[in-house]
Amino acid sequence: MAASTLTSPSDDTPRTPAPDTSAPAPSAPDLAAPDGPEPGPAIGLSAVIVAVTGDDPKVLAIRHADGREALPSGPLERGHRTLETGLRSWVERQTLQKLGYVEQLYTFGDRDRGEDGRRALSLAYLALVREARPAGDADAAWQSWYRYFPWEDWRDGRPAVLDALEPGLRAWAAAAANPRMGEMRAERVTLCFGGSGAGHEAGWNEERVLERYELLYEAGLVAEALRERGSARPAPGPSGVEMREDHRRMLALAIARLRGKIKYRPVVFELMAPGFTLLQLQRTVEALAGVRLHKGNFRRLIEQQRLVEETGETTTETGGRPARLVRFRREVLLERPAPGVRLPGGLGRR
Repeated sequence: MAASTLTSPSDDTPRTPAPDTSAPAPSAPDLAAPDGPEPGPAIGLSAVIVAVTGDDPKVLAIRHADGREALPSGPLERGHRTLETGLRSWVERQTLQKLGYVEQLYTFGDRDRGEDGRRALSLAYLALVREARPAGDADAAWQSWYRYFPWEDWRDGRPAVLDALEPGLRAWAAAAANPRMGEMRAERVTLCFGGSGAGHEAGWNEERVLERYELLYEAGLVAEALRERGSARPAPGPSGVEMREDHRRMLALAIARLRGKIKYRPVVFELMAPGFTLLQLQRTVEALAGVRLHKGNFRRLIEQQRLVEETGETTTETGGRPARLVRFRREVLLERPAPGVRLPGGLGRR
């Protein structure tokens, strides 16, 4: 994965950590090449389409002929009036999924993304939908996003996969060019994955999804890194399902963005049915964040913020006594900047 030129439409995305200067640098431009304008860049559009079913956060993925999975994607074509129109067109063509809420994540502009050295821009978008059976021209299916990032799910405690990844991370830190760089690598591991190391201690931060993936990439512990380096060595078994190109990086960005955004904007309601229980809402937030929340604190916060109102109906689908159905109060968006549901910092883990 070459270093990328990134642009973001907002400031709420976790930033990429500073590069490790001891790692191999990206290839420099050919200084002997003749000066002159570059040919027009190719523009690609990719969609991270997220849904939550039960307590499982899912992403819509396409399986290609080589067996690798990818996000729904396609080039911007002359007939597309806007970038978003082009994105929606490709998604509907490949999966028959109609998109509602859509926002741009990043623009990738590496020189070596296109064929024959041609610069290619790839625009990644985040879309929130309710799960529907995919169809269309491509082999598409909903997949749990924890298939790609198994270390991100802390709902049942610390993931066992981290025990398998830690030796590789420690070896990578120890292999630094000098002791100071080794210290810096160890600090990054502690910052991203929590715990103690290099004289520092840190807790788990659910928003550092991108930093963790890029650290594993830099350490050569994910398949995409080995593929780009031309290594025949297989990636460690628990390092998650590989994706084509840099689509797993796009997915990491989307998860980080969503985990951050649900704390201060009510985007989670885009994933809910018109009527739902407070328990279903809590399970959806937990699924996205990858942590358990305190039930009483969660309910008090939702009620205090008046984000929902009762529908007057009940359901027995949750088992036990009939549970009251609620719905999101759309008026809250007109009354004030609507807060999100907050997460462990404000609610406390259960």
